[in-house]
Amino acid sequence: MKNNHIYPTDLTDVQWNCIKDLIPPAKPGGRPRTLCMRTVINAILYLTVTGCQWRMIPSDSPKWQSVYAYFQKFRDDGTWKRIHDRLRAQVRQRAGRHKHPTAGALDSQSVKTVAVSAPVQFRADESAFCPPSAAWSRAPQLPSNEAGKR
Repeated sequence: MKNNHIYPTDLTDVQWNCIKDLIPPAKPGGRPRTLCMRTVINAILYLTVTGCQWRMIPSDSPKWQSVYAYFQKFRDDGTWKRIHDRLRAQVRQRAGRHKHPTAGALDSQSVKTVAVSAPVQFRADESAFCPPSAAWSRAPQLPSNEAGKR
């Protein structure tokens, strides 16, 4: 199927051929699928790259509600993960590496913290955080020169 390739984010024929078999088929029975899955994927890619809102996808794309429904379905059933895994494997093979990563690198940063034995609560009257063992019943003491300003 030829695509007009209107937007820079649209899939090329080679890209589409790479992932089209990973798109789940229409559910058996019920209403047949009327949308072209390539245009749905193109709309999702447009949204992802441009950062626009769902309601602002181009008017020549399917309705945003339909695109969003497929996005959710693909997220929930693992379609996006399968597409990602296939594309990652191809990139790794082209780079001369094994298609599955065999090692990972983790970066850690040491952060000093204070051990807190009780939950911290907020005292609105003093705008300060203090442990719940603080005296909650007494009102904050104001200096004598600020007492009249309240």
